[in-house]
Amino acid sequence: MKFQVLHKDGLARYGILNLGEVSIETPVFMPVGTYGCVKGVSSEDLQKIGIRLILGNAFHLYFRPGENIINSFGNLHNFMNWNGKILTDSGGYQIFSLSNFCKVLEKGVNFKNPENGNLLFLTPEKSIDIQHFLQSDIVMCFDECISYPNSWDKVKTSVERSLRWAKRSKKQFNKKNNKNMLFGIIQGGMFKDLRYFSIYEMLKIGFDGYALGGFAVGEPKKIMYSLIEKISLKLPEKKPRYLMGVGKPIDIVEAVSKGIDMFDCVIPTRNARNGFLFTKKEIIRIRNSKYKSDHLSLDSECTCYTCKNYSRAYLHHLDKSNETLGIRLNTIHNISYYSTLMNDLRQSIKKNELKKFIKNFYY
Repeated sequence: MKFQVLHKDGLARYGILNLGEVSIETPVFMPVGTYGCVKGVSSEDLQKIGIRLILGNAFHLYFRPGENIINSFGNLHNFMNWNGKILTDSGGYQIFSLSNFCKVLEKGVNFKNPENGNLLFLTPEKSIDIQHFLQSDIVMCFDECISYPNSWDKVKTSVERSLRWAKRSKKQFNKKNNKNMLFGIIQGGMFKDLRYFSIYEMLKIGFDGYALGGFAVGEPKKIMYSLIEKISLKLPEKKPRYLMGVGKPIDIVEAVSKGIDMFDCVIPTRNARNGFLFTKKEIIRIRNSKYKSDHLSLDSECTCYTCKNYSRAYLHHLDKSNETLGIRLNTIHNISYYSTLMNDLRQSIKKNELKKFIKNFYY
């Protein structure tokens, strides 16, 4: 498994991430399949779109369906009939998203499942063990994702704890004789000095790739973009860079221009379920009455299954009728939009035309 940067346009990079028999072109977007399923679509749908790498969540998969069920199928790939690759989040984000249901200690985090009350004491070692039985292709070290805004002192305490957990994560990962990749996570909130401190210490530990955590938690976009660029410039040139939980198309375009290689976010699937559909010209709110008799496809430039076969009027009808087919068709389109966006970004980097692409994207 290795990563190669094949071409650069400014800070933007076109590369290849080799994961065994599957090669992933970067920049790449990973649809989110928290419970081993990208909401609204099948594994076959994703394969037809051209998706080869998705994200799962170790925390949630541990609770449901659980270790015994997945082990009986061999791994998560077999369980969900997925012949692509999987990156799993370690559970660190749940410290932020489930802050009312957890208590952070030095050894690990006490979680209470908000759905059924089940308890889990998640440590760096336990997180790695869960990702091992899932047989993730890319494993994330366990970290603490802290809220924004927060004080410098609290963020510093959190960063130092995440660094100690990162060392424990790598030690446990090495015990497993894994043939997959382990990514470290850079934290530090919106404080440049703490981000630099995190980078310096994480590089000393050494990882196969580096993720930028703790973004898209309510901070102003200007601060996020500025920090992403500063962090990218400090990271190794020959290692993949992953911006966690981001984002909107405009955020992806900006982050690619600043040197980021990998992305994930629930936005394309969540927006699809709520009738917000991306096109190259606009966001279509398919629930609006003006689409009731619209014979056009969602996007005349899109070649996805939905756009080739169904009208806006039909999608509007499905949404108004609460038909689940509408969710599937909407999701296929939104994921296809993201897939096309990433391909367009890759091609523009290879041709040294990224600035032109960004200008056209905005205007």
